[in-house]
Amino acid sequence: MASAVADCPDITLVGEAGSAAAALAAVDRYRPTVVSTGLLLPDGDGLALAARLRQRVPDLGVVLLSAVAEDGVLYRALDAGLSAYLSKSADTGAVIAAIRHAATAPHAFTSPALPVALRARREHTGLLSQREHEVLRLMRDGTSLPSIAGRLGVRESTVKTYVGRIYEKLKVNNRAQALMAALNHGLLAVDAEAA
Repeated sequence: MASAVADCPDITLVGEAGSAAAALAAVDRYRPTVVSTGLLLPDGDGLALAARLRQRVPDLGVVLLSAVAEDGVLYRALDAGLSAYLSKSADTGAVIAAIRHAATAPHAFTSPALPVALRARREHTGLLSQREHEVLRLMRDGTSLPSIAGRLGVRESTVKTYVGRIYEKLKVNNRAQALMAALNHGLLAVDAEAA
């Protein structure tokens, strides 16, 4: 990051941190306008860190730089209220633009990958029926099939039929694969309670 902003007179690097704990301390100490973080940190998750930072400083701009280039990560960043999401392989100009965006519009999300991801999300939105979405959300929450049946007021065999349809539509073979596919296609948000 230091090399990316070194030649920018309007951006001053006030601190660096190698962990979520160090980042929290640095934000308290330096009160920056923007923080950039990676997705995977030695002591936590960059998205969880971003949420904690935003609780402390609501107007803080947060830029996520990730080596993981999946739509699911982009959707999680969008849902978490980050300012920008970029691949770590993004060129310096894109990183600088994201930092400037986060400084001036911390609550508005931007990402070069956003148009493609939203197009893919729209294509998959109608993939599952409303009832299949309900079943999928309950599966995400760890609810057993008999419990899902009880909550929905249907037989367990009916729930199994819904689950089979979900697997077929998402082209997967089990619950874990279904949940990952749903996250990656933007069909399922990661709720704070479920994370």
